[in-house]
Parts: sequence; C-alpha cells; structure tokens
Amino acid sequence: MARGLKTGLLAAAAVVMGAASQLSAAPKVVASIQPVHSLAASVMEGVGQPYLLVPPGASPHSHALKPSDARALSEADVVFWIGPAISTFLRKPLEELAGNAEIVTLMDAPGLRLLPVREGGEFEAHGHDHGEGHGHDDHGHQDEKHEGHAHGENARPEHPEAHVWLETGNAAAMARAMAEHLARADPGNAARYRANAETLSARLAALGEELHEMLEPVEDRPFVVFHDAWAHFETQFHLRAVGSITISSEVQPGARRISRLKSRVSDLGAVCVFAEPQFDSRLVATIADGTAVRVGIADPLGADIPPGPGHYETLMRRAAAAFRDCLGG
Repeated sequence: MARGLKTGLLAAAAVVMGAASQLSAAPKVVASIQPVHSLAASVMEGVGQPYLLVPPGASPHSHALKPSDARALSEADVVFWIGPAISTFLRKPLEELAGNAEIVTLMDAPGLRLLPVREGGEFEAHGHDHGEGHGHDDHGHQDEKHEGHAHGENARPEHPEAHVWLETGNAAAMARAMAEHLARADPGNAARYRANAETLSARLAALGEELHEMLEPVEDRPFVVFHDAWAHFETQFHLRAVGSITISSEVQPGARRISRLKSRVSDLGAVCVFAEPQFDSRLVATIADGTAVRVGIADPLGADIPPGPGHYETLMRRAAAAFRDCLGG
C-alpha cells in the first residue's frame, strides 16, 4: 500500500513538474496596449501569459515606463506592438532595452486591411466610402474575403490609420501573425498557438456579425469623434463620422478651432459627439453645450475592462453599444 502511494505521489509530482516546466519554457512576451495584450493572451492560452506594458487608463501615446516595464522589455523574447504611430514612446526603449527580442510590428501583419489617414478635422468630403462601391464585403460582414486576407492585396497607404485593431477581421489577422511568431520562438507549442488563433478567429467572425446587427439601425446617423481613432470600426460597420475635435491626439485644439467646431457641429448634422476617457472630456462638453447634440463616450482601448483574453471582445461590444445608444438616442 505504502509503495503504491509513493508511486502515485511520484507520478503526480512528475505531472506537476512537467506542467511547470512547460510554463517556464514559454517565451517571455510583452504586449504594448490592452487590445494587443488581449489577443496575445488568447493565442498563448494554456502555455503562458504576456506582460502588459501600458496599464489600463494610461495613454499609449505618452506612457512613461516603470522599472518593471524596462525589466520586462530587457528579458523579452517577443514584443508585440502596433507600431510607432500608436506607441511613440516605445521607439527608444525597444532599441535600447529589447535588443534580444523579436519586435513584431502588427501594422505589418499579413492580411490586414489598411486605411489612409484622413486629413483635417472634417471627413464628409473625403472620408471612407460607405456606399456599395467601397470594395469590401457587404455591411462589414467577416466573410471569406477578409478571413482569406484578400485585403492584403491592396496597395499599402502611404500613411495608414493606426487603430487597426478596431476591426474584427484585422484582429483575427493579427492573432494569426502572433501565432506564427510564437510558433517560431517556441516550436514545442506551435500547434497550440495556431489552434488558439483559429479558435479566436472564428469567435471574431461571429462577433463581427453580432455587432453589425446591433449597429445596422444607426448606420447613416452622423457623429463627431474626439480624435480620428474609429475609421476601421466605421468602415466595417458602415458608420458615418463627419469630423473630429482634435486633428492630432497629441495636440489639443485651440480656442479658435473649438469655437468653429461648436458652430459646425450642427451644420454637419451630427447627432452625437463622442469623448474618450483617456482625454479631457470638457472639450466635448464645451462643443456640445447649447446644441441638440448628444454626448457619448467611446473608448478605443477599453480602459475600464480587466486585461486578459476576454478584453478585446468586451471592448468591441461596449464600443458598439456606445455608438448604438448615443446615435439611436
């Protein structure tokens, strides 16, 4: 009996040690912002956990690294980031601290749909076409065109819009790219990474359909955003932004621009102006004051959503609900 118990305990210990060994052998992965971290966490599920660099509520444009962040970068095997257009502060740290890591710029992921940056603060005359001739699948459905990376055949814009994760097909493309990079860094778990990425891609395709049904009733209602972060979301779901309060998220508008926007909001026919929790909401309140325009909050980063595998899908559902509720008012 004692011998059998000892054998059983040794076997159990071997299983535990084997699991711990697999976890310790997982590559050390750093992800720049919450949506990227969420996709990486889904792809790594069952193998390891990525480190989140920019914490909830912080701006990815101006985050200051903590000592623990610097240590994570110096020890990283793989770093996932969108690119310098989103995380300007990361350029130098990646060069100086992450010299031993593979730096994966997700703006370069195969199959991504890229859109040109819109110039100026009013989009009506030169925004993304939402008509039948826009060349993408009808009503933003995640059909075989996007899942099959047909958009990768398009010429890359000279200055692509960087909030690429706000389109579910792009998120799936980034997840598959992550799986391939992780598979090369950790061949022993390659099958797991790829299976996780395909499972996530299927969920994201269903999510795209779900959000299309939610947003279809408000497709044609014009609105103004705080800064031009939502082009991919608008394109997928045929929403109609007509302008932004700031031309650059790093430069606050002056009094003259605020005064002009206040008079233009009604002229543009906007029914809602959207603030973002990362920026001062008083600008939005000032512009909407004295008009019939409603104020909503649309968060492209999901600041109040806990980090982890479920973060991205929750972020997209909350964003869709914010647009539906404010535009449907």
